[in-house]
Amino acid sequence: MVTFLILLAIVVAVVFWGVGIYNGLITARNAFKNAFAQIDVQLQRRFDLIPNLVETAKGYLQHERGTLEAVIAARGAAMAGLSAAKASPGDPTAMAELANTQGVLNGALGRLLAVAEAYPDLKANQNMMQLTEELTSTENKVAFARQAFNDSVMSYNNRREVFPSTIIAGMFNFPAAALLEIPTDQQAQVRAAPKVSF
Repeated sequence: MVTFLILLAIVVAVVFWGVGIYNGLITARNAFKNAFAQIDVQLQRRFDLIPNLVETAKGYLQHERGTLEAVIAARGAAMAGLSAAKASPGDPTAMAELANTQGVLNGALGRLLAVAEAYPDLKANQNMMQLTEELTSTENKVAFARQAFNDSVMSYNNRREVFPSTIIAGMFNFPAAALLEIPTDQQAQVRAAPKVSF
């Protein structure tokens, strides 16, 4: 009888141990999904600012139509990349596509702001100054949100890879999550401090 009770206690302890690990994995996965939601909020804000920025610049940059169209096209691609990533935060393919489309948008916005520098009337335009300030602020928030997301993904991945959690993660299909990394060819551009001199 005593042996049975000891065995029962061991089985109950193992079950509670497994449930604790499973719950920890769920908590970590939900944390990185929540962190991605913060990226989504900031990127949506960024996407909302871009049409206003283009519209403000349009009157001044008539012969720079290609630059304006490139920004709008890059915005559309970036929004599609975000939609795919929202459907599956942490998925390596979705994160790579999101990072790539955001990099293309960063490049197009950089070219627009560089072209705008050559137009003193546009630089002095109050709407342009305000939109550029808001865009810079939003870019900083995106960077902070990306860092928080990457920290949450790292915490989740660490939790799922350490023994004995790796056993539970494998049994219940907790796949590795991917970081939101800047593509190598865009790192210098994105990591450079934004230059706004309006």
